[in-house]
Amino acid sequence: MSTQTKPRIVVLISGNGSNLQAIIDAVQSESLNAEIALVVSNRKGAYGLTRAANAGIPTMTVTLKEFKDAGKTRVDFDLDVAARIKNWLAQSRSEADRSSNGTTAVDTPDLIVLAGWMHILSPDFLQQFPPGQIINLHPALPGAFDGAHAIERAFSAYKEGKIQETGVMVHKVIPEVDRGEVVLQERIPILPEDTLETLEDRIHKVEHRLIVEGAKAILSRSQASR
Repeated sequence: MSTQTKPRIVVLISGNGSNLQAIIDAVQSESLNAEIALVVSNRKGAYGLTRAANAGIPTMTVTLKEFKDAGKTRVDFDLDVAARIKNWLAQSRSEADRSSNGTTAVDTPDLIVLAGWMHILSPDFLQQFPPGQIINLHPALPGAFDGAHAIERAFSAYKEGKIQETGVMVHKVIPEVDRGEVVLQERIPILPEDTLETLEDRIHKVEHRLIVEGAKAILSRSQASR
């Protein structure tokens, strides 16, 4: 195996962390050649923090409420999260890492993955990192059911006879919610016997695979362009 430092991923979560677990499993099995350098949560009780701790991955929790209580804004929150990520990465990279991978900024992750991160990131946050290096997983096809509760909204549309399928996509993050360049997508038919729960289960299984494939795709493109 090469001694070159592996690409560093930062994962942002808000909840259970099942998609984070898919990334952890892929890294541990070496099907994803990367290191999860940090997991950031905006909710203190997120079970994804436990998943990360069980895998020996450093975690950080920053809540928007702390900033609102102090009279600060969502942009203040975003800039603070970005700064904390950069500071953590700069401190955690050893001198040996820096000398062996000197072309990469020591405070910049190779990829940021939003894996159930329930907070819309501002342009101010996005500007702190290289363009195209932040991806999001969304349980809908491009242009359909942007934003929250996408699965429920798709299922309701199916019941009303408006659609016959939904899907999952991985896309690059831009200020417009769920409108960034699509990295990967997969269509999922909605079956006559589906309940909301069975549809959710099938979508989640696709999500767990696609989020890993999406991370691989972005890291592969980044390495090829160097």
